[in-house]
Amino acid sequence: MKYFPIDSNLFIKNRKKFTAQMKPKSIAVFNSNDIYPISADSTMPFEQARDIFYLSGADQEETILLLFPDALDKKKKEILFVRETNDHIAVWEGAKLTKEQATAVSGIETIYWLTDFDKIFFDLMTEADTIYFNTNEHYRQAVETQTREDRFIEKCKKQFPAHQWAKSNPILQQIRGVKEPEEIALMQTACDITDKGFRRILGFIRPGVWEYEIEAEFLHEFVRNRSKGFAYTPIIAAGANANVLHYVENNQQVKNGDMILMDLAAEYANYSSDMTRTVPANGRFSDRQRQVYSAVLRVKNEATKMLVPGTIWAEYHKEVGKIMTSELIGLGLLDKADVQNEDPEWPAYKKYFMHGTSHHMGLNTHDYGELKTPMKANMVFTVEPGIYIPAEGMGIRLEDDVVIQEKGEPFNLMRNIPIEIEEIEELMNK
Repeated sequence: MKYFPIDSNLFIKNRKKFTAQMKPKSIAVFNSNDIYPISADSTMPFEQARDIFYLSGADQEETILLLFPDALDKKKKEILFVRETNDHIAVWEGAKLTKEQATAVSGIETIYWLTDFDKIFFDLMTEADTIYFNTNEHYRQAVETQTREDRFIEKCKKQFPAHQWAKSNPILQQIRGVKEPEEIALMQTACDITDKGFRRILGFIRPGVWEYEIEAEFLHEFVRNRSKGFAYTPIIAAGANANVLHYVENNQQVKNGDMILMDLAAEYANYSSDMTRTVPANGRFSDRQRQVYSAVLRVKNEATKMLVPGTIWAEYHKEVGKIMTSELIGLGLLDKADVQNEDPEWPAYKKYFMHGTSHHMGLNTHDYGELKTPMKANMVFTVEPGIYIPAEGMGIRLEDDVVIQEKGEPFNLMRNIPIEIEEIEELMNK
């Protein structure tokens, strides 16, 4: 791994939070991700399943975590199963975790090779009444591929039909949404790496460069700072491309007068950051660009103030919509008649701002976290309003990542990343 070692106390705390909510005489199992094939002997780079990483810190394929707080053998209350390494694997792939290293990473004392899993699991299931399955119930999931977790669940239901089944996801949604200080520090590192990338490209952008060249500059800076690279597929959209919300081709040339919307950020230690900045290709905002940009920035600043304990996510978005409506009227994009005659299910402002303002951040860019209950301190949310005007060939979005505080305004993890018009123009014209 490129990142520095993480103190295993983080994962010990995370497991304690999870097991505290398990039913009596129950087992929870978490599987690592598969390595997914492309074709022939090619595979995609391995990405660890975030739940097993959250609970163990194990960042290696073919790993299984088993939690059984009521195990009769105290040594089997928590077990990590890892792939046994050998000289052949060490030569071709690099050495895998030894049992001692697995303990150091996870804080789990009982480590077995993966080949021992079936025998030990069967023995422990004779003591258990309930098995927790780790299904993906994220509100934005649209997975069609059968995962390693899916295969385990299918096999387990056939092998142990008399056991009760329970879901890990509700517990994970609750505990993963509220971040530990160590997690916030890792996210801050990801944001700091993103800051370095953004400052690098401010001196690079000019009319005539290509979107993919900007992408390459970011990637260079991210990787040289111990990141694997982008936390999600980067969006670098010049001019009218910014009106495609998930534009990822990044293959067009930047023209004089364009605004360039860049929605991209670094990961660090599997934790995401999520930034959007929009800058003028020639280093100077036109009067109209300045107007629209300032409106988006005002909405972002007002929306940020509302991210406090007790806020309800759905109500928050309605309030942001009211602020955006006012700004769009000020820009001449809406008038009072548009608002009076709007469809309550699709308010007038949605013509120019059609997506949500905030989502949970963490191990996933769209992270786990409760959305129907009041917000809590140490939840981390994005704030990302935008105004998109196809008729003017312009889309502007601004986005920061903020930590909800027990008292006062949220703490902005991207507070050092330039966002004010004057600072951006100064840095682009050095």
